[in-house]
Amino acid sequence: MTGTTANAGGAAPGLLSRERIIAKPGFNRWLVPPAAVAIHLCIGMVYGLSVFWLPMAQSIGITQPVACPGAPDDVIGKIVQSLFTTSCDWDVTSVLIIFTIGIVFLGLSAAVFGGWLERAGPRKAGLAAALCWGGGFIISGFGMLIHQLWVIWLGLGVIGGIGLGLGYISPVSTLIKWFPDRRGMATGMAIMGFGGGAMIGSPLAVILMNGGNFINWDLPGLGHVQLGFEGFRTATSVGVWQTFMVMGAIYIIAMTAGAFGYRVPPEGWRPEGWTPPESSHAMITQGNVHLNDAHKTPQFWLIWIVLCMNVSAGIGVLAMASPMLQEIFAGSLIQLPDLSFEALSEDQKIRIAAIAGGFVGLLSLFNAGGRFFWASMSDYIGRKRTYFIFFALGMVLYGAAPTLAAWGALAIFVAAFCVILSMYGGGFATVPAYLADIFGTKYVGAIHGRLLTAWSTAGVLGPMVIGYIRDVQIGAGIPKAQVYNQTMYILVGFLVVGLIANALVRPVHDRHLMKVDLEGMEGPHPAKTGSFGIGFGGFSFAALIAWLLVGIPFFWGVWNTLVKAVALFS
Repeated sequence: MTGTTANAGGAAPGLLSRERIIAKPGFNRWLVPPAAVAIHLCIGMVYGLSVFWLPMAQSIGITQPVACPGAPDDVIGKIVQSLFTTSCDWDVTSVLIIFTIGIVFLGLSAAVFGGWLERAGPRKAGLAAALCWGGGFIISGFGMLIHQLWVIWLGLGVIGGIGLGLGYISPVSTLIKWFPDRRGMATGMAIMGFGGGAMIGSPLAVILMNGGNFINWDLPGLGHVQLGFEGFRTATSVGVWQTFMVMGAIYIIAMTAGAFGYRVPPEGWRPEGWTPPESSHAMITQGNVHLNDAHKTPQFWLIWIVLCMNVSAGIGVLAMASPMLQEIFAGSLIQLPDLSFEALSEDQKIRIAAIAGGFVGLLSLFNAGGRFFWASMSDYIGRKRTYFIFFALGMVLYGAAPTLAAWGALAIFVAAFCVILSMYGGGFATVPAYLADIFGTKYVGAIHGRLLTAWSTAGVLGPMVIGYIRDVQIGAGIPKAQVYNQTMYILVGFLVVGLIANALVRPVHDRHLMKVDLEGMEGPHPAKTGSFGIGFGGFSFAALIAWLLVGIPFFWGVWNTLVKAVALFS
């Protein structure tokens, strides 16, 4: 089948159909990763939504929250009241639930729509993701305008979460098929964008709300270059609803461009001159497991546990990174090592909060970079060994964190958590290739979608367990600088479970491999294989433009992150 083949009725394939985007001879496969990165850079803003929480929690009071009269004492009562009130501000806890809803629907939508994606193709799925994610921002902007939290839960939480799931899995199967020689590197490139999305979206959101400079640099030969924006914030508005609307429109445009950049290889395509290794690695299957059978194997659930434990530990760190650094090192962050967190003045707390923001940004940078580094590394050392490193090294670093804190070793403490977050991101980027090795490439996108329910579980489990332990210890009178010690040992326990599950992963039994696929094609491979006039690809002007379009905003985010992180060590 070629990209111009008509359907059974004689009509040309539709604009969004899978048949329409089958690559033709001469296509450069290096045009596909930028399309995937464009989508992932947009949906990665889910990690940066925290910049909205405080402004949203004072959208009526503007400078300070307006308390609800007769507010219930219990948490559930407060949340229910927040959902429908129009006369008072929401509490931060009610706003935070948006993130949890989004992560839950990410996993659910990826699991439910994974099979449809394999049939419909990445272009249709990518466009649906654009409309849901960008549309979720626009709906939430309307919710802010009428001050209805339930509308925002629906917009960014439910509809946006569906966009997250579709956008996250849309490139996985396609990239693995385009890069059978570098599965880990291919998925790492795209999923790196997800880890780096907040580095772009967070500062962009702050500038749109409060004003500031997009560019404020001294460039050799050009002099001082400055480009800024006054911000939507006024005496009567915190600027959130306008920011939601603008960012929603930007995300729809960028993600739609990415979706239309997708192409799929012809059935049986291989890079010219490349042949798949014949049983060169015991953990790489030579066939395919059907989507309906994958979850019936122990390998699926073992890898589910592997991902869940790795994410639970890492997302717990992300959830508490800023308060953790502030409460452990307190005055040491501003050259006043004798001052505990409780002894700091309000002005001093504002200063160390800004420094902690640099710490969070640095973690985001390593989260993004680790996705590409570790996934690429797994192409050489194998997926199982890569996860062994994640768990074994993670246990050492988490276990050492309380000692590093007691020593006041700020630089080593920060470095340890940067490595931890690189492995957190690396786990996300490596798991699609792990699944392709174990279950084959035919249904890997849909299988990956179902596996992401582990992420939904971890998104609730990690922060909930860690937050509960912290609150219990504070209630027991333990100093804030020490409440994280027990937490670190709990995280080590998560990693022990993951280490054991990873060690138990074995190749799937032959009885699970497909004998005849759904199209009636005998065996796991198509009857005809070859390059179909498409080689390994390489440099071209079109590829350069595509990479610049995603590379410039990515490196703008990296630059901003590094500038803020300098305060940690200055």
